[in-house]
Amino acid sequence: MNSGLLKIITFCIGAFNSYISFTQEKPNIVFIFADDMGYGDISVNNPYSRVKTPAIDKLAEQGIRFTEAHSAGSVSTPSRYGLLTGRYFFRTPNQQGHWGYLPPYIEPERETIGTLLQKGGYTTACIGKWHLGLNWKKKNESLSLIPDPENQIHSNVDFSQPVSGGPNDLGFDYSFIMPASLDMPPYMFIRNNRVIDPEVVLTADVYPHRLDKTIDAWDRKHTGEDDVYWERGVWWRNGEMSKSFKVERCLDDIAEEGIAFIEREGKKDKPFFLYLPLTGPHTPWMPNEQFKGSTELGTYGDFIAQIDDIVAQITRKIKELGIDQNTMIVFSSDNGAAWEGEDILQYAHQSSWGRKGMKGDVWDGGHHVPLVIKWPKVINPGTTFNYDISLVDFFATFADLTQQNIKDNVAEDSFSFIKALYGKQKKETRDHIVYLSSSGRLAIKKGGWKYIEGIGSGGFSYPSRLEPVKNGPTGQLYNMKDDIMESNNLFLEKPEIVKQLKASLEEIVKSGSKSKK
Repeated sequence: MNSGLLKIITFCIGAFNSYISFTQEKPNIVFIFADDMGYGDISVNNPYSRVKTPAIDKLAEQGIRFTEAHSAGSVSTPSRYGLLTGRYFFRTPNQQGHWGYLPPYIEPERETIGTLLQKGGYTTACIGKWHLGLNWKKKNESLSLIPDPENQIHSNVDFSQPVSGGPNDLGFDYSFIMPASLDMPPYMFIRNNRVIDPEVVLTADVYPHRLDKTIDAWDRKHTGEDDVYWERGVWWRNGEMSKSFKVERCLDDIAEEGIAFIEREGKKDKPFFLYLPLTGPHTPWMPNEQFKGSTELGTYGDFIAQIDDIVAQITRKIKELGIDQNTMIVFSSDNGAAWEGEDILQYAHQSSWGRKGMKGDVWDGGHHVPLVIKWPKVINPGTTFNYDISLVDFFATFADLTQQNIKDNVAEDSFSFIKALYGKQKKETRDHIVYLSSSGRLAIKKGGWKYIEGIGSGGFSYPSRLEPVKNGPTGQLYNMKDDIMESNNLFLEKPEIVKQLKASLEEIVKSGSKSKK
C-alpha cells in the first residue's frame, strides 16, 4: 500500500476514534436559560452594551460563541416547547388557558431532552420557570379552572393536591419550578409535583399597587388597576400566591436550588443534566440588594448583572467540585428582549443589537438570541460559529452526544451541531430556519433570503399587522446577506423567490423537516 495513503487512513481512524472516545465520556450538562434576554444584553456580543457580563463573556472566551443562534419562538412557551422537544410549536395541538393555569402543551408520550438524557444514563433536573402547562386539581369538578375569565384573581385550583403533566412526567428526575413567568399567577414553587406552600394569598394584599415615586412607562398598558406597578419593568399581575413566596427572592431561590443540585450530583460518578430556566430579566425586574444600583443601565442592567453573577456562581461551584473539564455549560435565552424604541432612546442601549424588532416579533429581534457553550475537554477556547442554528437543534445534538438514534416522529425539526463543538464543522448544519411570532405568524430563512407571511412584525413592535393595499405586497421578503436589518422589502421584485420560500415553508409545516445534514 502507498505509504502516503496509509498515513491518511491511519490519521482518519485516529480522528474517528478520538471523536468516539469523547462522545463515550459523557459530560455533565448545565443549561442556563435566561428569560427575555436579548443578544445585545451580553457585552461580548454588543460593543456598545451599557451593562457588562464578565461571567458570560468568559464562557465565550473559554468555549464557543454562536453569532446566529435563533429561538424556536419569539415568546416563552413556543421557545421552551421547541428546546425540550426538538419540534416547532405549530406541531402541537392548540391549547387554551390562563397564565400559569395552562394545561400541558407537551403530550405525555412525547420524548424530550429529559427523557433522551435519562436513556443516555443521566440524572436529570428542571429547576426554574416552566411555562409549558400543568394539570391542576380542581376544588369543584363542575367548574373550570378559572370560573370567571373576566376576573382571573381567584382560581378553582386545589393547591394541596398533586400537580401532574410537568417536568417529572416528561423526563426529569427532580423538579423545582415556577408554573409560568414571574408576572403571571399563580406565584409559587412546585417541588416534584407538590406545591411547597399551598396556603394562598393575593399579591395585591402583600405588595402595594404603586409607590410614591411611580411614573408610568409604556409597559403600564400590560397591567390593570389591581396589579402591582412600581416603574418600567417592575410590575406583576395580581393573583394567587403562596403565603411564603417572595417575588424579590425568586431568582435567588432558583439559583440556590440549582447550585444545590450540582453540589449533590457533582460528587457522584453518574453524569447529570440540569435545565435551569431563570425568571429574569423578564418582568418584574427585581435585582437583589447586592446588585441594586450596580450598573449604569438602571434596574434592567442591575438585573442582568445578577444573572451574570449566577453564571459565575455555577462556574465556581463546578470548578470547586473538580468536574469542570468534562462539564458542558450552556447559556442562552428563550427569545429576544422586551425592549421597545422608547427603551432604546431612554437607556441608550440596544438589547436586540444589530437586528430589527423585539420579543414577540417575526423580525430577527424576536428570535436572535445569545448562545455560548463551554466544554473544556472538547471545545477549543475562543471559537466562533457564524452559521444559523436553532434552539430546537439541542435535541439532535444531545442525541449524537449520547450516541442515540432519533425516531422518525421525534424531534422532526432538530439538526445536530455536535461537529461544531468538536471544531469539525465549518459550514451550515441546517439549510433553513423557521420563525414563529407571538400572534402565530410564520417565516422562513433559507439561502440567504427571509420570507414572512403578511405585513408587519406579527408581534409586539408596531405595526403588528397591516392589511395589504391594492398592488402592494402581501408579505415580506428580505435579502439577509445584504439587509440584515430587514429594511428593504423585495416581495414584489422577487416573485419567484417568494414562491419558492412559501412552498418550502408550507412543506415543512405539512410534513416536518426529515432530511438532516
